[in-house]
Amino acid sequence: MHKFILKRLVMLIPVMVGVMFIIFTLMYITPGDPARIIAGEGATEEAIELIRQELGLNDPFIVQFFRYVGGVFTLDFGNSYFTRRPVFDEIVARFPTTMQLAGMSVVFALIMGVPLGILSATKQYSIFDMLANFVGLLAASIPNFWLGMMLILFFSVDLQLLPSSGWASPLHYIMPVFAIGASSAATMMRMTRSSMLECIRSDYIRTARAKGQKENVVIFRHALKNALLPVTTAAGLAFGFLLGGAVLTETVFAIPGLGLFMVGAINQRDMPVVQGGVLLIALSFSLVNLLVDVLYAFIDPRIRSQYR
Repeated sequence: MHKFILKRLVMLIPVMVGVMFIIFTLMYITPGDPARIIAGEGATEEAIELIRQELGLNDPFIVQFFRYVGGVFTLDFGNSYFTRRPVFDEIVARFPTTMQLAGMSVVFALIMGVPLGILSATKQYSIFDMLANFVGLLAASIPNFWLGMMLILFFSVDLQLLPSSGWASPLHYIMPVFAIGASSAATMMRMTRSSMLECIRSDYIRTARAKGQKENVVIFRHALKNALLPVTTAAGLAFGFLLGGAVLTETVFAIPGLGLFMVGAINQRDMPVVQGGVLLIALSFSLVNLLVDVLYAFIDPRIRSQYR
């Protein structure tokens, strides 16, 4: 197991370099001059050229890229073009809020999706099953930013029950977590239902029932444990996607996290901030996938035996 984890951590290095190359290239070819944006509309060409030299924007692409890669491996993401503060400090100050939003949304998705999926599988083709599938399909189809705006109009503007922006109290958590977690809950529900149906129809479930096991024991002790593997994968992927989806949700609800910070940086073409934010999200996604693989070994003894 230790060798497997170490191997996966080493494999993260080329993945991160690839992510850095892609985002650096996209920001490099994006129209617009950061030096001109920083200098302002009335700046002279001499002032703009001085800013370009200061930021190293006149260097060839390959020189700028390897300079950036070398800085990242020493935790130097550069300085923001506008705040002049280290990007690493700016990101670290905001990333916990984004992680909290994504983590709470995954928990919400699991709490809502897994029980509904189990009930749908055990009551297949019933009214509850059809209703759950319809609601799940509807929730998976609604964009989270549109759902967030509708929640603000209804609960904040019309009913005045919940705050429309911020991240200061549990009341602020309700609408953002529901807006970003609803589609993931629908995915969890459908995944759990499909996996449970496959397990319920297996021979070992028929054998357990033939031995006189109670239905609750058959469902939760025998079927659910084997059905959890794809659900675990879905939860890990959902966490990674929710980190990216938090960018829009934080903008809608004015949450002071990494997503809102990156949107402002994109508008200002603050390349070090955008690159650092995307890199940190990609790293978090990769680490979550590694954690899911490790959890597999604890859930399924067959997988655990491969590492011994």
